[in-house]
Amino acid sequence: MSRRPAPLRPRPTATAPLLVALAVIGPLLAACGSESVGAGSAGAGGGAGAAASPTRTPVADPGMDGVRITSFTVPGDSAISAAYEVTNDGTETLTYSVIFTFTSSDGGAMDNKDVTVRDVAPGKTVRGTVRADQLPSSAPLVTGAKVFRVLKVPAAEAPAEPGTCPASGIRVSADRGDAAMGLRVVGLHLDNCGTDTYTVEGYPLLELLDDDREPVTGVKILDGSNEITTGAGPDEPPRPVTLKPGESATAGLVWRNTTQSGTPVNVPYVRVRAQPGAAPVTVTPGLDLGTTGKLGVRPWKKTELQ
Repeated sequence: MSRRPAPLRPRPTATAPLLVALAVIGPLLAACGSESVGAGSAGAGGGAGAAASPTRTPVADPGMDGVRITSFTVPGDSAISAAYEVTNDGTETLTYSVIFTFTSSDGGAMDNKDVTVRDVAPGKTVRGTVRADQLPSSAPLVTGAKVFRVLKVPAAEAPAEPGTCPASGIRVSADRGDAAMGLRVVGLHLDNCGTDTYTVEGYPLLELLDDDREPVTGVKILDGSNEITTGAGPDEPPRPVTLKPGESATAGLVWRNTTQSGTPVNVPYVRVRAQPGAAPVTVTPGLDLGTTGKLGVRPWKKTELQ
């Protein structure tokens, strides 16, 4: 089962909310920062009373799925940070998507950071540092950090790093999504980052995968979203979409997270093929499908230039 990021503690003042709480792992990760291994956001974190010079405290953290925090640093003039390490005990090279949570003394979540650690070979350990955002002086002190969630996919199927282009010349990714009144929408993005024209028609092909990246059963994948909702407009028929280098297309995943009788279904991984024969890309939007048993898919549509 997928885990939801810990909700962020609001500021104690009524006029300045601390951070927007995270509601679901995939569609509602908008409150998370995003970092590459070894990188961090600038600025100091924590409230009043921070030490004049950095204080590094070793952490005895058992971690989760090969990811653990090794030390926590309270800053002088730099940001609160946590050192971590990622160890691949498997047999294939993996790319990790990790949520780290910075906490106050009572365990409340003060900041969540989403970090991607790429291409960790079997038996290897990769180390890095994650930094908290700057918090107001009125906020409770950040006193620790923990690993909240770990997702990992075969490196060959991981979405390409922003600013890079895979050998296929086609980059597939998923966005953070949107949610309102139980309705969820996640966008799939298809970018022609290569040098040749690329044409796609119809719907992206999906495989829903569980925590062990095994197929999820009992969910009907629908062409279109009208059976889920009509609030987003009528379904449009699929049409050929030709992308010149630098152009993009989008498709939508639409569902409701209604929970009634039965066991709720959470889908941490979605393996996507732009069309039959295309190389698979595994994205991690975190679909909280409730007990609805349905996922609507909208066809590829060319992205209009702004």
